[in-house]
Amino acid sequence: MRKGDVERKTRETDINIEVILEGSGRAEVETGIEFFDHLLESFAKHGRFDLLVEAKGDFDHHIAEDVMIGIGKSFEEALGDKKGIRRMGDAVVPMDDSLVLVSIDIGGRVYTDIDINLEKGKMVDLNTDLLIHLIETFASNLKCNLHVDVLRGVNDHHKAEASFKALGVALSEAVEKVDDEVPSTKGVI
Repeated sequence: MRKGDVERKTRETDINIEVILEGSGRAEVETGIEFFDHLLESFAKHGRFDLLVEAKGDFDHHIAEDVMIGIGKSFEEALGDKKGIRRMGDAVVPMDDSLVLVSIDIGGRVYTDIDINLEKGKMVDLNTDLLIHLIETFASNLKCNLHVDVLRGVNDHHKAEASFKALGVALSEAVEKVDDEVPSTKGVI
């Protein structure tokens, strides 16, 4: 079983994360940020990862950012030397009026291109300007290339949720074990 555990304690936050790659989509998420919890639960459910998140802190921005650092590091830990993984994955996910494309390469280099076009300033209790930063934070800690594009959509809730669902689906494909080789012509990732 591939599993990653990360504890992150700073002056601002106290975070515990556990990820099990061969999970069932079970999520126990408590950040104190209701809409963020919802997005992470959707990510785990559709990626079929088991995800445990316990987070406390001073400000929502610090909590959410440190959670995404921890999730990225947990996946990195669970993947180990990355032998046998598919490495790349993609998903096109609809949610009502929204359609989102996510493509990922867990190749050890960080690059993000995120276009989610959110128009409202807040969804429930989460500032929308934070979402792009959170996805970038995850990618930099997983050390991956990540593209997220909302192809169409009007409702910000649907665009954000479809983005996290698609991230889960694409990541699930990328971490799938397909053989025992390192998926790189260099022989290492």
